[in-house]
Formats: sequence, C-alpha cells, structure tokens
Amino acid sequence: MNNKSIISSALRTIELEAQSVNGLAAFINDDFVKAVENIAAAKGRLVISGIGKSAVVAQKIVATLNSTGTPSLFMHAADAIHGDLGMIQVNDVVMIISKSGDSPEIKVLASLIKNFDNTVIGMVGNMQSYLAQQSNIVLNTTVQQEACPNNLAPTTSTTAQMVMGDALAVCLMELKGFNSEDFAKFHPGGILGKKLYLRVSDLSSQNEKPAVLPQASLKEVIVEMTKKRLGTAVVVNTANNVLGIITDGDLRRMLESSNDLGKLTAADIMSTNPKTITADALATEALDVLRYHNISQLVVVENELYAGIIHLHDLIREGII
Repeated sequence: MNNKSIISSALRTIELEAQSVNGLAAFINDDFVKAVENIAAAKGRLVISGIGKSAVVAQKIVATLNSTGTPSLFMHAADAIHGDLGMIQVNDVVMIISKSGDSPEIKVLASLIKNFDNTVIGMVGNMQSYLAQQSNIVLNTTVQQEACPNNLAPTTSTTAQMVMGDALAVCLMELKGFNSEDFAKFHPGGILGKKLYLRVSDLSSQNEKPAVLPQASLKEVIVEMTKKRLGTAVVVNTANNVLGIITDGDLRRMLESSNDLGKLTAADIMSTNPKTITADALATEALDVLRYHNISQLVVVENELYAGIIHLHDLIREGII
C-alpha cells in the first residue's frame, strides 16, 4: 500500500463507522424506552453478557454504567453456562450483546435466563436471530457492513454496540438526576476526581499564611515574605480582615519610586482590594480566577477572614492544570 491507499482505507473505515452510528437513530424506539425504564426501575443490578468482541464492549458499558450511577456487572457468556449463572439474582435485569444473536453460547444463555424469569434485553444485530426472539426487549444494532475489507472482523458492529450502550447510560443518568456531585463520589481518584471534589482549602491549608499588620515596617514585611516563602504577604487588621496584599512586584515598584525607605509601612506598599476566593470553592474555580486576571496567587478567605494563600503552583502540583 502506498500513502494514498492507506489514507483512502482509513477514510473509508471512518465513513463506515460514522454510518453505523447514524443508522442507530432509526432504532431508538419504544423498546429503547422500555429498556431504560426497566433498568432504572430494577431493584437489582444490570448484568451484561456477551462473547468475543461483544464481551469486550459489554465490559466497557458496565464500567460506564457503574461510574454513572447504574449498578452493573459483567458476565462472560461462556463462563455463564459453566457456573457463573449464579451471579444473576432474582431482581436483576440481564442484557446480552451479540451481533449475530445465534452463537451457540448465546443461544444457551438466552434460554436459561428466560427460564429464570429475569427480564432479558437483547442488543443484537440480527432481528431474526434466536436472541432477538427470546428477548423481552430488543435493542437493534444492525449495521450494513463491517469496515473490515472482508466484512468479517467486528468493527462497525462493535461501534454501534458501544454507542447504544452510551445512549442507555446517558438516558439513565438524566432519568435518575445523576449530577456532577454524584459523579465525583464515584471518581475520587486521579485528575478527574480532583477536579470534581478538590477544594481551595485542601490546597491553601498546606501553605504558610504570611500576614502583617498595616503598621509593619518594610523590614518586617520583607522578613515575613521571605520566611513564609510565598513571595507575598497579606495585610490584615487585628480582627484578621484582609486589607491588602504585598507582592514582590509591589516591593520592586516601591524601591524604584521611593528614596526614604526607613519610614515606609505595609500600608504604604500594599495593593488594596486583592483578588480573593472562598475556602470552600473548588480548586478549578480558583484556576479560572487566576487565568482570568493573569495572576499567580489568590487570597483565601473564610467567613470574611483571612484563611491563607492558594498559588498557581499548588494547582500544577495536583495536576489540575
């Protein structure tokens, strides 16, 4: 294959995959609605099974559903008929995924589960298949052809299955009112979790709290800034209310413009009305404020009192950026 033929093959594959997804729109019907309603109303879990590539798709759908509030588990069709059927409980809904719907393991599994009186949802690409006939609800994922040049390797068919699974998951999320706070509960780890639950106070509490009174001398200001190693000092009154902030930039401008350094106080040097954020705000909100104002740190307040400093480096360290 030359470069042109490689590109042509890739584009053809993408086009066929896109057609398989677009074709699903015709199959979003009453049975799809019934599937969503049955899964949402089930007192048990959704058990999803398949074999071959469909089994891989089943595992992905299970992962998506579990992370979005629909308790699910995967059961391999071959293992099911050799003992794993014990995974299925009375109140469970079972979804079997298969392109042909006539694989030997799928035919045995469908009939066994039907005997258990569980609701069977068949996600199938052949509406005349055994699985389609045995299912209480059928999700049609028929495709015209596979992207494979031999029309054999599951490509467009597995894409259609995956998208149908995503459509189920999103509908179930909306039906249950599953929101970002719920999502955060199931994603506490990694960068995604941090973006959803990490608060400003979680980061600012790890930093020093450089603070000076307005009457502090220039020497006291510099000592406080260098001692707390944040390159800044917050000016507060005796009640711990924020009056202003002194940054290394403020010091530099003061040194350039003043000839009498001995009489300068914090009140003379500080910038008033510093940018602040509440301690209970999300860390991602702090990032938005920093970016909008093109600054590197924010004063953290809690109940209108000085509570600390959050720095851009804190967000970088935690992977928020």
